[in-house]
Amino acid sequence: MSISFKPLADRVLIEPAPAEKTTASGIIIPDTATEKPLRGTVVAAGNGKVDEPMTVKVGDQVLYGQYSGTEIKLDGTTYLIMKEADIYGIF
Repeated sequence: MSISFKPLADRVLIEPAPAEKTTASGIIIPDTATEKPLRGTVVAAGNGKVDEPMTVKVGDQVLYGQYSGTEIKLDGTTYLIMKEADIYGIF
């Protein structure tokens, strides 16, 4: 995937994972009851700050906070842009 967006400094652009449609036991979850996914894939990353290089890189699967980031739409796809500090870990 090629995206023409480059985050600045310590920001990353994340494509959220799709929301779960069924539970582990097979119960179908309606769209109104689905929770916002807390994991996604890094599709673009800034260069980091002078004294703090970036830890995540493009392609990393990450876990982030429920209220982290700002939703933006690029080329019809919804992404989250957030600071690297809002990412809890890498899978």
